Amino acid sequence: MTLATPVIRISDVGGYEALFHAHFDGMVRFASLLGADDAADVAQEAFVRLHRRRHTLRDEAAALPYLRRTVANLTRSRQRHLGVVQRVLSRSTVEHHPSAEDSAVGADERNRVLLAIMRLPARQRELLVLRYWLDLTGPEIAATLGLPLGTVKSGTSRALDALARLMET
Repeated sequence: MTLATPVIRISDVGGYEALFHAHFDGMVRFASLLGADDAADVAQEAFVRLHRRRHTLRDEAAALPYLRRTVANLTRSRQRHLGVVQRVLSRSTVEHHPSAEDSAVGADERNRVLLAIMRLPARQRELLVLRYWLDLTGPEIAATLGLPLGTVKSGTSRALDALARLMET
């Protein structure tokens, strides 16, 4: 069960600072679970963008969904950029050998789940992380990602099915 998050007034510096201290670590974890290689930087950039727009928000309660959406978008953008870099680098690299560390991680059940989640498409990964790691409700996820509630429900169901298939292999 998710408890209602109290609305923090961010229109003044003290409120913004309180929001930062209350949610920065959570935004770093969120970015990390979405696959950001620089999760703290992504979270920090999301707070900077919120700070720039804090006076234009129509509703103080929109600050947290705005942060989550910004973290998701920044992570997605960063992953696209890294994908381009990796494709360029892979043309010059003949072979890739998994590290001993990567091989050892596979034995741990928790890491198996995380690895399987990382193999999901970005949208499915976002839905599962928001639902099961951040414990958001369907309407909160819909607000965060800017999707209809029905899309969130069906997408979460498909993501769970895909994760189950990945865990079987």
